[in-house]
Amino acid sequence: MKTLKKSSKLAHVLYDIRGPIMDRAKQMEDEGQHLIKLNIGNLAAFGFDAPEEVQLDMIRNLPNSAGYSDSKGIFAARKAVMHYTQAQGTQGVTLDDIYLGNGASDLIAMATNALLDDGDELLLPAPDYPLWTAVTSLSGGSPVHYLCDEANGWIPDLDDIRAKITPRTKGIVVINPNNPTGVLYPDDVLRGIVDIAREFGLVILADEVYDKVLYDDVQHTALASLSTDVLTLTFNSLSKSYRACGYRAGWMVVSGDKGAARDYIEGLDMLANMRLCANVPGQWAIQTALGGYQSINDLVREGGRLHRQRELAYELITAIPGVTCVKPQAALYMFPRLDPEVYPIQDDRQFFLQLLEATRVMLVQGTGFNWSRPDHFRIVFLPHEADLREAIGRIAKFLGDYRAKHAKQRLVSVDADPAEQAVDAPVKLAAKAG
Repeated sequence: MKTLKKSSKLAHVLYDIRGPIMDRAKQMEDEGQHLIKLNIGNLAAFGFDAPEEVQLDMIRNLPNSAGYSDSKGIFAARKAVMHYTQAQGTQGVTLDDIYLGNGASDLIAMATNALLDDGDELLLPAPDYPLWTAVTSLSGGSPVHYLCDEANGWIPDLDDIRAKITPRTKGIVVINPNNPTGVLYPDDVLRGIVDIAREFGLVILADEVYDKVLYDDVQHTALASLSTDVLTLTFNSLSKSYRACGYRAGWMVVSGDKGAARDYIEGLDMLANMRLCANVPGQWAIQTALGGYQSINDLVREGGRLHRQRELAYELITAIPGVTCVKPQAALYMFPRLDPEVYPIQDDRQFFLQLLEATRVMLVQGTGFNWSRPDHFRIVFLPHEADLREAIGRIAKFLGDYRAKHAKQRLVSVDADPAEQAVDAPVKLAAKAG
């Protein structure tokens, strides 16, 4: 058989959350090494269980789950999503505007495939959740990254968004609360994005998966609630707020000017029909989750487990010399910066692969989130406090060793400075002559 190669469509696809570092981690685990994984927001692995009533409701409905559902999803779950959307202040949403999927990821891929022709552009945040960039490329589109400004608390730069719009731009992706930075965007910025989309006739794709994972009493505003005319696709799921990543239960809501988007919506319907339906057992969990006791509030309030772990991780990581971080207001992550003067890293993937092998702590490098410079990384603060202390302690030691090694290299470099050698040369020659 001739050599079988992967599709050329994958040439520019990057998903380092599950990339080469994870491959090496799996090999290390196969060798019997115990790792601390701070690379992925998989809550169940750290003892965060889905609400019991959600589990029970899904179990009770298993006898009703063997057949296909409607391609958009079961009635009860879509009705619950509709009520949730209305409670957020979004207007004009009907059952027909709601699609259920195998997590939000499934629906994100569906939305981009229906939207983009070859060469079309989609504006994406930098840094971003890399799935967005990957599915844009796979859909034949070109990802164009707009800047989220770390000096301004990782808030999107509206001028940069506007400057990057071309005749090929089809939409703007907004991840709020943001993954990987954990930042929640203020309403004036969200309104600014809506204004830009309105001016240029762009669709907004709003990833709001972490809309309930909020700290310090901050309030999330649904982007779709800020307009009735701008076509907005909102994505959410049970994965994070309800600790049910493996249930693969997500939803997409279409709002705004649907009349002008009839052809696009026809494309969404076509793709929904082609995959037959989403995972039916997971769909049964949605109504109970959205309508039941919101136990996520106990985890994020002051004294709650997620709140405590965020505080601890932030305190420990920013205590390391040369490491700074914007404190996250939401989600499960933070995105620290390694001062390039202190940590002159050329290849951050290789750097964090070395960190994994030296410390048995797994992280994802900043370029894995389409950040252009090798000076950041994402840390997940899901492990119990003792494990967090241990993991960040190992990271601190590795970085301390790196600083010491780099300091020695700089001393050697200074000692070997060509200008100094030129000054010393006549003295050395005179000594030899003597």
